[in-house]
Amino acid sequence: MKLVGSYTSPFVRKISVLLLEKGMAFDFVNDSPWNENSHVAQSNPLGKVPVLIADDGACWFDSPVIASFLELTQPVPASIPSDPYAALQVRQLEALADGVMDAAILSFREQQRPAAHQLESELVRQREKILRGLDALDEAAKNGAFNTQQLDVATIAVGCAMGYLNFRRIAPGWCVDRPHLVKLVEQLFQRDSFARTEPRVA
Repeated sequence: MKLVGSYTSPFVRKISVLLLEKGMAFDFVNDSPWNENSHVAQSNPLGKVPVLIADDGACWFDSPVIASFLELTQPVPASIPSDPYAALQVRQLEALADGVMDAAILSFREQQRPAAHQLESELVRQREKILRGLDALDEAAKNGAFNTQQLDVATIAVGCAMGYLNFRRIAPGWCVDRPHLVKLVEQLFQRDSFARTEPRVA
């Protein structure tokens, strides 16, 4: 099994953490779709990562679909509840964390543009999405929605979203007045799966 992606993508990290938590062996193929010589589009016509290439050669994308495939392949330890309603709740929290990642990536890309061409309105829009998302995640953490003993896909996604915010210095004051989210992230970052997948520029 091969995981195609970049060391800086929070969505790739999400799948890397999930694979490590499930104890599934995989080879990591460092291939950023932003590079001119990238081969990502050969596996995913959208040219996005992560892409999981299964042992039978099947290509799976995007991260929620890959997570579902891994759950079917290796159901223990479970990362998605077997109860349909509970699974739906977890997937919604995953979508919320994924949305924070999306907004953070868009913010970073906008900031990479020449200063004269950056759209302040776009940066504000993405920042507001991030902050609203973090408020909702903090409330979910307060209500005990996340389990740091056996990680589900939502909990993993939250950790990866916060890791990306720290790595790219997006919304640097995110931890202020969000104590439940801070506590959750501190616990997650102590796990081996998160330590081994800390984002870096290759």
